Amino acid sequence: MAKEKKENTVNDLPGVGAATAEKLAESGFDTILAIAVASIGELTEASGMNESAARKLIFAAREKLSMGFETGLELLERRKNVLRITTSSKEVDRLLGGGVESGSVTEFYGPYASGKSAVAHQLAVNVQLPLDKGGYEGVAVFLDTESTFRPERIKSIAEAHGMDPLQALKNIRIVRCFNSDHQMLLAEKVADLITKDHLPVKILIVDSLMSFFRAEYIGRGTLAERQQKLNKHIHTLQKLADTYNIAVYVTNQVMAKPDTFFGDPTEAIGGHILAHGVNPRIYVRKGKKGTRVAKLIDSSYLPEGEVIFRICEEGIRDEE
Repeated sequence: MAKEKKENTVNDLPGVGAATAEKLAESGFDTILAIAVASIGELTEASGMNESAARKLIFAAREKLSMGFETGLELLERRKNVLRITTSSKEVDRLLGGGVESGSVTEFYGPYASGKSAVAHQLAVNVQLPLDKGGYEGVAVFLDTESTFRPERIKSIAEAHGMDPLQALKNIRIVRCFNSDHQMLLAEKVADLITKDHLPVKILIVDSLMSFFRAEYIGRGTLAERQQKLNKHIHTLQKLADTYNIAVYVTNQVMAKPDTFFGDPTEAIGGHILAHGVNPRIYVRKGKKGTRVAKLIDSSYLPEGEVIFRICEEGIRDEE
């Protein structure tokens, strides 16, 4: 067993001395798995080594690593580490199989003022709750692309939970994004908050995911480039969720489909790249008498369903 543990350290990879290992660790490549799934460009930038050396390092890491075949029973056992963050609505939690799941990218999409950002604020507070109250006892990171974050909202939600509102605000790291490249870079830097700053980050919120991509890439001629960048961004988010067992919550906008004759003529933007990259997808819209309706559109493991909730001064609540 001691030998197996030794083989699973970065320092045992060929060509990795103490200085190189330190540089790799500073950039988040502190495990065999992180190096095995890295790109050559990422390693050259992180360590200063040339492309040939980076390629050899990746191959060596893959040789050292068991690349992932496991039984269904083993996967079931590993799934016991998955935690769910409550939305403060029992109905929405039920729709999500118990809450927003760690290790996954959960998307809420819908029209303006449908409740997506309200859920984001609620989760930023709820992640700080104890485990027995539906929390994760951790810190939230909030990437704000549309200037939606409001500290006053956090205070009122925290007070409703009996929490210290100032402490709740301290446990949220907010950053304003200014374009899609900045947004992508900040997502990549979340790993540094976990590995370098040792922050117990348990949820990453991106509100909203597609705002800049939609504004910066206009027309069919830019679609291929946009989707390529979006694909990389989604993989970064999923890698964060997988590697650090954190929850990722993203909001998304909608577009109208004029050729739809029956049902709701709206669809999430982002195309198939985004549709395949998130799990689950929830569509939210305004309901009757100030309520909101959440509908599970797609999930690989949850049954379809639709629930009603309300947004009030205290946050997200069930319809009474």
